[in-house]
Amino acid sequence: MLVLFETPAGYALFKMSDAGKLENPDDLFKFFETPEAANKTVKLKAFSKFENTTDALSAVTAIVEGKVSKNLKKFLSDELSEKDLKDKLAVGDAKLGSAIAKKLGIKVVSDASVNELMRGIRSQLNSLISGLPESDMNAMILGLSHSLSRYKLKFSPDKVDTMIIQAIALLDDLDKELNTYAMRVKEWYGWHFPEMGKIVVDNIAYAKTVKKMGFRTNGAETDFSDILPEELEKELKEAAEVSMGTEISDEDIENVTYLCDQIISIAEYRAQLYDYLKNRMMAIAPNLTVLVGELVGARLIAHAGSLLNLSKAPASTVQILGAEKALFRALKSKHDTPKYGLIYHASLVGQAGPKIKGKIARAVATKAALSVRYDALGESVTADVGIEGRAKVEARLRQLEGKAGRAVIGSAAKAKPNQKKHEFVAASTYNPASDIVMGEATPEKKSKKRKAESDEEEEESSKKEKKEKKDKKKKEANGDAKEANGDGEEKKKKKKRKTEDADGEEAEGKKEKKKKKKEKKAE
Repeated sequence: MLVLFETPAGYALFKMSDAGKLENPDDLFKFFETPEAANKTVKLKAFSKFENTTDALSAVTAIVEGKVSKNLKKFLSDELSEKDLKDKLAVGDAKLGSAIAKKLGIKVVSDASVNELMRGIRSQLNSLISGLPESDMNAMILGLSHSLSRYKLKFSPDKVDTMIIQAIALLDDLDKELNTYAMRVKEWYGWHFPEMGKIVVDNIAYAKTVKKMGFRTNGAETDFSDILPEELEKELKEAAEVSMGTEISDEDIENVTYLCDQIISIAEYRAQLYDYLKNRMMAIAPNLTVLVGELVGARLIAHAGSLLNLSKAPASTVQILGAEKALFRALKSKHDTPKYGLIYHASLVGQAGPKIKGKIARAVATKAALSVRYDALGESVTADVGIEGRAKVEARLRQLEGKAGRAVIGSAAKAKPNQKKHEFVAASTYNPASDIVMGEATPEKKSKKRKAESDEEEEESSKKEKKEKKDKKKKEANGDAKEANGDGEEKKKKKKRKTEDADGEEAEGKKEKKKKKKEKKAE
């Protein structure tokens, strides 16, 4: 049996003395415990050395992909005779073994026992292949592993999207720090010169002005022409003379100036970082940059993790990338899903009106997906796809805006009906012949309308009279009832008085009787 073994230095072909040893793979390690035992088990038949690192890398990459390289095919065809072709060939990689079997027509073995055999050969490789020192072999292994890693990662300095991810993250951090520092300077220096915050709104101009002016008393003498326009400079100097701020010490203004230096330096570095990011985006993803801009494109790449991951995403994912929380909240509450995420900040979406923003965002997302795939997987570095996609989206935007304009005009026309044009009618002239001299007035008969009105008035008056009579009767009845009630009450009172008088007389009689009895007893 023949054994094909790949090394960083080249291909090695071994001849195994006894193929029956592969029947017990668990005992194979015993035959490779010492160099002597290993030389008895397998012997080197042929060795093909790689000429340089490039040949070694191409050979190893072919093996990793399961392909037979030209060097390997030539080596095996030269070294294997007709007799050897009838024998079996042990290969460590199953894919490579099947490729060799197809091209050379030799029986190939690649199973667990072959893996144990390869492990044994690797452990005694220095003794089996003469003329290869261990130090040289280790150096070859290290160099080849580095080259293979670069190939696997498809390493290219111009296609490193990691730099974009780090740059956009740092840019966002710098913006936050700048805003925090600027707010602190305005609050701190505002105690000394509060009116300046409303005059100088820009953060960088504010920091430069504070650094140049120092105390507000120096404002009248300081020249701000390189920082502020003429109108603002004049307003600032007038406000400095009548400021209501408190006085501060030299140490305070020194610390404020140090903070202003920090703001100015961070702003300068941010501008430099933005230029770097712009150049990197044009080098790595030119089509995406042309379509949505540097910042939005960089944020999309950073959110997806890499340019390759973003290229694998469909257009619907690109459209709502960055709005995941809103999406899952909408799905959970069964409301409308969001129409856009990070792509909302693209200039094309910003130009669209509120009613057509969703449609333009979808159109931009579809073209962005195509542009990203071309950037990530295409060989050329041109921005033709992005320019073409942007032109189509702009045409779509104009079309939708035109439809919206026509719809507004149509609704306005429906809301206001056509008014008839006023026709001027000339007034009739005075005709004296139509005058008539009136004689004595004769009583005219009442018209039907007048009769109806008079009848109604009579009915109403009769109804009123009837109501008045009823009211009088009710009042009289109520008065009689009250009188009757009053008489009854008087009778009751009289009875009470009579009973009270009778009771009083009885009591007096009893008292007199008692007195008489006492007088009799006394006698």
